[in-house]
Amino acid sequence: MRDPGRKKHGAARCLGLCASYLLAAAAAGLGWLYSSLPDHVSLEPGQPLELPRFAWVEPLSASGSRNVASTRTAGSYQATLAIGGVFPVKRVQAVVTPRPSVTVSGAPFGVKMFSEGALIVGFTDSAGPDGAPRNPAKEAGLRLGDRVVRIGETATENNDAVRAALDAAAGRPVQVVYIRDDCQQQTTLTPCWDAAAGSWRAGMWVRDSSAGVGTLTFIDEGIGVFAGLGHSISDGDTGQSIALRSGEIVPCEIVGCTVGAVGAPGELKGRFIGSQAAGAIELNGENGVYGSTRTDLFAGQAMEVAFAQEVVEGPAQILTTTAGQQPRLYDVEIEKVTDAEAVRNMVVHVTDPDLLAETGGIVQGMSGSPILQNGRLAGAVTHVLVNDPTRGYAIFAETMLAQAETLAPGK
Repeated sequence: MRDPGRKKHGAARCLGLCASYLLAAAAAGLGWLYSSLPDHVSLEPGQPLELPRFAWVEPLSASGSRNVASTRTAGSYQATLAIGGVFPVKRVQAVVTPRPSVTVSGAPFGVKMFSEGALIVGFTDSAGPDGAPRNPAKEAGLRLGDRVVRIGETATENNDAVRAALDAAAGRPVQVVYIRDDCQQQTTLTPCWDAAAGSWRAGMWVRDSSAGVGTLTFIDEGIGVFAGLGHSISDGDTGQSIALRSGEIVPCEIVGCTVGAVGAPGELKGRFIGSQAAGAIELNGENGVYGSTRTDLFAGQAMEVAFAQEVVEGPAQILTTTAGQQPRLYDVEIEKVTDAEAVRNMVVHVTDPDLLAETGGIVQGMSGSPILQNGRLAGAVTHVLVNDPTRGYAIFAETMLAQAETLAPGK
């Protein structure tokens, strides 16, 4: 005979397990929602606090909660986001401000940058006095990607300074000051004589400058600041972001393109026009390159900036230049939008047959190309997906504008 008590106990145990799984799933869901929701939102005066990507999340409607959706005065307020306006999830900052406008470009521009210190990009052994291979830099503990800022009493701002410092040491131990992972360190290096080259060597290859082509995203004419690329300029050998000592931008034209393919990103090929600088680079940051420029040197269209929460999945356009200097619009699809990432806020899929035929999708040199949605500047292209050149990442325009405004006079 079956034991009724055992049967009831089994059913209760099953219900308990189901309840545990449901609670775990609910906790995971709330955790995902919390991390997916923005930490702050920007609103025009009188604009309702709405999140188009989370239509079922609203400001908490309980008494005592200030609903910034109804405020018409500029300022910063706190709001609690809640599921259906009832179950609170996250407290966010709401900034009520006039909607900004910028001059959207999409034009190519050349970049010339000089690094702060000499970046180690390779090593080469030299023959020591006994004929055995030696590498003083490696023996001193230096690594690829280290940035040498001083050798002895010489500030190594360029390659010539490195050579002069090694010659001055003349084989004697000398102190080397370098930057690794944003921390200043020091070591002792003893140069060795390279008889074949007739000079003192450290066994390291260094680079003090970089040049390339990118796309200008926008100019804030009110403060005379430009923004481009959407990511930092990095050294091609080490992948390290270049520490800016000085830099400039120059007009350029696109003269060719290597079409992108799976596993092999394509590239726009540009030619600098003239030697006169069109602006000075003041920041090589995680979310783009910024600086001052004369606003009459780059043509563009005045356009409102979309707030980050207004960018949604769906049709959009990219403004980019694949030949010459004149940008044109191409169709794309925004496939994913997230507030959880600092710079990779969107996944963009190129759908325009003309752009696919010309470049294969997103290629190097298109970084900074403006993305337009619903008549506003939504963001800028930053990277191509190596395994699918028709897709790439993009950053919110609002993020780039906030960075540009830090360079305004008086900031």
